[in-house]
Amino acid sequence: MTGIASSPTKHVTAKWFKSSYSGGEGNECVEVAGHGPWVAVRDSKTPHENLTVSTRAFAAFIEGLPKAQRDDVRP
Repeated sequence: MTGIASSPTKHVTAKWFKSSYSGGEGNECVEVAGHGPWVAVRDSKTPHENLTVSTRAFAAFIEGLPKAQRDDVRP
């Protein structure tokens, strides 16, 4: 298993969280949502498209970030 979903997943009921590093205008946001064993990541400008990865792959990505950024991105 690669940790990346093979097809786009609809996360209609998922609770999306916006990054605190997003632009001040509110239209430059990266959002993440936990959904079972998956984490979805999307650009708020195109909310109908997302990248879905396993929680393990997302955790590995987060651990690779500098600590100052890490605390703000856990879904």
